[in-house]
Amino acid sequence: MSWAGFKKSVNRAGTTLLQKTGQIERTVDREFADEEAKYRIFEKECQALQKDSKAYWDAIKAMTAAQSRIAETLETFYGAADRSSDGAMAGHAYKRSVDDLDTTFSRELDVPFRTTISEPLGKMCAYYPVINEHIAKRNKKLLDYDSARSKLRKLIDKPSEDPTKLPKAQQEHDECKEMFDMLNDQLIAELPQLLDLRVPYFDPSFEAMIRMQAKFAEEGYEKLSGVQRYFADNVRDDYAAGQLDAQVEGILQEMRELSICGGN
Repeated sequence: MSWAGFKKSVNRAGTTLLQKTGQIERTVDREFADEEAKYRIFEKECQALQKDSKAYWDAIKAMTAAQSRIAETLETFYGAADRSSDGAMAGHAYKRSVDDLDTTFSRELDVPFRTTISEPLGKMCAYYPVINEHIAKRNKKLLDYDSARSKLRKLIDKPSEDPTKLPKAQQEHDECKEMFDMLNDQLIAELPQLLDLRVPYFDPSFEAMIRMQAKFAEEGYEKLSGVQRYFADNVRDDYAAGQLDAQVEGILQEMRELSICGGN
């Protein structure tokens, strides 16, 4: 930071302190405050959307990976018992189905998600630091303007013996006001435009998210429903009738009766 920049920072810090103690009047622009408040909500929501969409996609990837590991274990488990059994065939079919689903996810959904959802969100969020710099610059110029206005009023109320001070103070006041008004008016005009563009900007991403979710669900149902045909008809009927819980409890009771499981 240059000496001039350091000096300005010190002067602005002093102005802020004097405003807190009521010695310098603080300019309050309600129109800008309203627009900034709306922008801050939009900024927060977009950043949350970026974070949550990534968490959602990471969870889908983690689920498909875990599903593949489960299928591999089940295939090994059933295959070790009897490779020709209905259970072994079902385990193999399940493994093939989840592998196909994982491949479909990686090949047909992962790249489209990045290009239609992740990247647009990232590009939108990348604008916020730039916008925030403009807001910060506007706030600094406001402090300069408030300080210059206070100096000018003091000289008007109590003229100095130096006749050059008032014209200099007036010039400083006018320059600070012009700079502040330019930045302030720009933000008041363009922040609402930014917010108005958010819906048409995110429309394609929202549609893409729905389409990808639907495709993933449809692919999962199509591939996994095919595994059911490897189960005996009575298993499907018992499941529909809610009788599988009783069967599982019966098997657990047989396990409890084994000495290695604590049975007598």
